[in-house]
Order: sequence, then structure tokens, then C-alpha cells
Amino acid sequence: MLLTELLHPAMLASLAGAGHGARILLADGHYPASTATGERATTVHLNLAPGLLDVTTVLDVLLRAVPVESAHVMVPPEGEPEPAAIAEYRARLAPVPVSTLGRFEFYDAARSPDLALTIVTADTRTYANLLLTIGVRAEGTLT
Repeated sequence: MLLTELLHPAMLASLAGAGHGARILLADGHYPASTATGERATTVHLNLAPGLLDVTTVLDVLLRAVPVESAHVMVPPEGEPEPAAIAEYRARLAPVPVSTLGRFEFYDAARSPDLALTIVTADTRTYANLLLTIGVRAEGTLT
């Protein structure tokens, strides 16, 4: 029996095989996961029903399972307000740097061969996509 709260077998296997610099995509329910992800990434669908599981909920669990060194968010075109989801991510990830990418730049980043895991959620918020880069475990930590 595992002590971690993250129990999804495919997610655990993918994360166990991912190392420093590998990426994790947390995709909202609008994301084109069949065409805008890395070819080698494992894709996990957690989108049972609209709004049932959002990116923030998945992020909270992942932050207790893997170290994160940086993140990227997808932002709307210039002139449009920043979505509330992005402020939520910044607060949860602090002090980890969170960079912004336009829609198509974000798609390109998510197609990286470094993408280890894509988690498709049922988040109905627009621009609620998040790309995490795995960091390193602090020296001397067991948990």
C-alpha cells in the first residue's frame, strides 16, 4: 500500500520514469490533447464530466508528489484580461517561476519530447492549461 495520496497507476508509472527537466501537462477540457502533446507522453483522461475535476485540484495533488522547478501557462491574446485560473496557479506554485506563453507557443512547448505526462481534466475554464517542469528532490529529503 502506498503512503502517497496520488494513487492513479498510469500517473504514478509515468512520474516514476520522469526525471529532472521532464514536463507534465495539465490540460483543461478544451485542450486538443490528441494533437498538441508530445509523442512519447502518457495521456491520462480524468475528464468524466464537465467541471467535475479541474486543473487546480490535480495540481494540488501533484505538488505533494513531485518537485516543480518552473511552470508555463497559456494566456489569451494581448488586450484580453488574464484568466483567474492563472492567478490561482501562481499562488499555489509560489515561489516557483510561472512564465506565460501564447496559445500556439504553448502548444509547441507541450509537443516537446520532454513531455512525460498529459493529464486531461474536465476544467471548463478557458486558458486553464498548465505546463510543469519537474525539478530535483532537495538533498537529504525522504518525503
